[in-house]
Amino acid sequence: MARKYLIETFGCQMNVHDSERMAGLLEQAGYEATDEAGDADVVVINTCSVRERAEEKLYTRLGELRMLAAEQGHDPIVAVAGCVAQQEGEAIFTRSPGVADVVIGTQQIRRLPMLIEDAAAHRPSGAASGPKRRPGALLALDPYDDVTWPLGVTRRSDPVKAYVTIIEGCNEFCSFCVVPYTRGHERMRPRADILAELREAAATGHREVQLLGQIVNHYAAPDDPSCDFSALLEAVHAVDGIERIRFASPHPRHVSRRFLDTMARLPKVCRHLHLPVQSGSTRVLDAMRRRYSRDRYLDLVAEIRRVLPEVALSTDMIVGFPGETAADFEETLSLTAAVRYHSMFSFKYSPRPNTLADKRLADDVDEREKTRRIVALQALQRDIQSSLNDALVGRTVDVLVDAASRRRETELSGRTSTNVVVNLPGPPAWIGRTLPVRIERAGPHSVWGRIDNGASAPSL
Repeated sequence: MARKYLIETFGCQMNVHDSERMAGLLEQAGYEATDEAGDADVVVINTCSVRERAEEKLYTRLGELRMLAAEQGHDPIVAVAGCVAQQEGEAIFTRSPGVADVVIGTQQIRRLPMLIEDAAAHRPSGAASGPKRRPGALLALDPYDDVTWPLGVTRRSDPVKAYVTIIEGCNEFCSFCVVPYTRGHERMRPRADILAELREAAATGHREVQLLGQIVNHYAAPDDPSCDFSALLEAVHAVDGIERIRFASPHPRHVSRRFLDTMARLPKVCRHLHLPVQSGSTRVLDAMRRRYSRDRYLDLVAEIRRVLPEVALSTDMIVGFPGETAADFEETLSLTAAVRYHSMFSFKYSPRPNTLADKRLADDVDEREKTRRIVALQALQRDIQSSLNDALVGRTVDVLVDAASRRRETELSGRTSTNVVVNLPGPPAWIGRTLPVRIERAGPHSVWGRIDNGASAPSL
């Protein structure tokens, strides 16, 4: 009987893609996927340290696995991967003794099957011994700068969308961000490797690709000095079988007119741009080391909308950053109202280990005030999204159907080019097709419609 694995993923799209890579490696090593920890011979927890309470979430899950072993006698090999693994290292063995067998950093995931086999071979029977790690447990955190990846190994979890990494790491060192410390310095994948993976994704039926990196628009091909991010988009656009191109996330200070002009003339590039601002206050932006001002950001938004009038903007926002005053927060609200984002990821500030803000700035905004501010920001953003989505009612939009609805068996879900979630009735055979959908009603987070009566429905 084949051994089974379970991968639990916390965090961003890059973590989701790393989990796809680890799944491919484990299946190549002879494992089969399962959805239940109680059936798994190996449990991999792929962690994210960007969001608040990331460490607590990991240790809570490790405690649950310890209870599973005690209550059911089922004690799988447990591997902790991802950014918290890179950040915490040996401390994971200390804080959760006798649970984790492997702690593997962000640069080491290609070694996962070998490390699991080594840990299993040297794992003692019975309870954990000592206050730290059990004998045979392995720690693998060394940096590994080769960002190539074997073609065809990744086990893609989505039949329609394919994630493709183009950059690893980051050199920006924003004062709140832990990424440079957990994913390392910026390294670019070769253009040839990226295009080979994209062609493989298209050949296996993936109609949408999402290019991933901490700052995708800073891309410069190591194997082609003439290939910047705009040139890469052109090359991706030429790949047969790909209908839509998305990317995450660009940095505002690297958005050039050449990049915007390239987006405007390539129809496969989706009319959605994630443009993280983090704060509406220039004073706070300076403390964050974002290297642009409020006015420069608003000027950029105006230029984007001149070149791409149909574009939908989304953003990231942090409230309660050290030193943020009530007046600073009002500037965040006014910028949000001025830009009118189609969606927003918003967070209360929490110190992340090793970051400049954690080392140099006091977390001096009261937690209750952080909560008040984020509730106010999210209420404003919800009203904006409701208004923007209401404007779609009565219109017909092209929707790439990418999944069955989680709520209703007879419904499907997809997205417009502008990244609006659209729910519609229809059979599973429509998944992977782009359909004209007339919008009938709207909410703040999604809209609902039906196949346009003026257009023929696709054959099954």
